Amino acid sequence: MDIFTVLFIYLETVNLLALGAFGYDKHLARVHRERIPEAALMGLVAVGGGIGALGGMLLFRHKTRKRRFTVGVPVIIALQVSFFLLLFYAVSH
Repeated sequence: MDIFTVLFIYLETVNLLALGAFGYDKHLARVHRERIPEAALMGLVAVGGGIGALGGMLLFRHKTRKRRFTVGVPVIIALQVSFFLLLFYAVSH
């Protein structure tokens, strides 16, 4: 298995976890239960789950009023995409 396959599987997994975490946190908010800490949600974004988190924000309409998420998630995604593009460019040349 090459590094790109491993990276793809990792990113797919962490994004599905982020999507699920945002959905579950929304459910917890609706039933007035103890919530997932915002730091944990942003941690999933930081380790590569930004697309899943953004999907969760839009799909579940969750954390869309919080500037930390509406600005932070897209900025982190942009930085990570830039990093991976530079990485792929460096590896391919």
